[in-house]
Amino acid sequence: MILGPVSYLDCLVFCLFLAPQLLYRVGLVETVICVIQTLPFLAFKLPYALLRDRFWRPTTTKPLWLEQAAPFEDFVIRCVRYAFANIDPKIGRVFFSKWVALPFLRFRMLRHGYLRAPVHWHEYTDKKFRGLWAIGDPLRKPDIVIFYAHGGGFLMGSPYFYLEFLLSWIAVMVDAGHANPAIFALDYTLVPDKIYPAQVEEAMYAYEHVLSFAGDPAKVVVSGDSAGATIILSLMLHIGRPMRGPEADTSMVRKLPLPGVAAFISPWITLKSSRHEQTESDYLNAETLTVYASQYAGVKGHPDDPRMRQPLISPGNCKDLKWWKSACPPGGVIITYGEEEVFAPETRAWIDMLIKGGIKVEGLSEKGGIHAWPVASLFLCDSIGLRLRGLKQLVEHIDRHMKPRLKGGK
Repeated sequence: MILGPVSYLDCLVFCLFLAPQLLYRVGLVETVICVIQTLPFLAFKLPYALLRDRFWRPTTTKPLWLEQAAPFEDFVIRCVRYAFANIDPKIGRVFFSKWVALPFLRFRMLRHGYLRAPVHWHEYTDKKFRGLWAIGDPLRKPDIVIFYAHGGGFLMGSPYFYLEFLLSWIAVMVDAGHANPAIFALDYTLVPDKIYPAQVEEAMYAYEHVLSFAGDPAKVVVSGDSAGATIILSLMLHIGRPMRGPEADTSMVRKLPLPGVAAFISPWITLKSSRHEQTESDYLNAETLTVYASQYAGVKGHPDDPRMRQPLISPGNCKDLKWWKSACPPGGVIITYGEEEVFAPETRAWIDMLIKGGIKVEGLSEKGGIHAWPVASLFLCDSIGLRLRGLKQLVEHIDRHMKPRLKGGK
């Protein structure tokens, strides 16, 4: 199911779904304060910046992303950039929640003539984890299973917000020749409700469930974007060298098989890094990222605490290539990222390290790309080619890395 790009009408409807949820889950006073604080940006700073950069600014001084972005895409990314740096994450948490994202998706489906999703999806709840399953035909075995963890800085996000992206991913896999692709999207517990290692423990239990459903670990692709990729990378390190010690439970010490391939979108590899560079194009804010990371690691307000550098919490701090070799799938690791995103320098350094260690890894850098550009493009770009380019590229490279016998269920 591939819907049209998000429009200004969609934005208005999204706000209509959002408003009552903010009042209910955040409260009237805090919601009103947030709106009042945001008004100067919306009324003055945003319009001025749009006019200045799009019409008055010399082309030679514009970053590539700004040159390429359509007006609507530019408008939305500027709003997200402001929100990431200035709005309390407990408000952002409501933005991406099930209670807003799901009715919004249903509205978009109706607007495009769908009374129900053409791809079967359902919620899955276990005592130790929960998530969403999406599969072409639930009565048949899948020929490929994507195990996905969403982004959101550990404090925000939900698989419901990503559901349209995931259903589009299935459509692209079908077009690429897969007989019955499936995706399991982990709905991990957000910070501050729980901190590390809870999210990785949930991922471990969910991964075991995915392995059981797939029937063959070679069919499984572990994936995620941003903070979700952090969780999956930690999971891989746990699989490569099972955790032992007072923090470990039975899920963390069992030996599990590696997946067939790992594929990441703009992974947050290292929680705090001097390579995290603020860029004009990206909507992420390096200072805010450090605040979120310290909360996930359980050292809120102490970003220099040694816990922030533990490899199992911050995978990029693992420099042991033998450990990475035992943690990386036989089909290799694929990373797609934007050249103009905050994480780009750290991502390139990590890819170079793995290559020097003889690990099969492929980095796909997008010129002018921002953080999680395949996700952003699907929603915001105006042409179908641009909207699906990131997903098609990802599917193409995953298929290239997986065993040929698996494609088409053979």
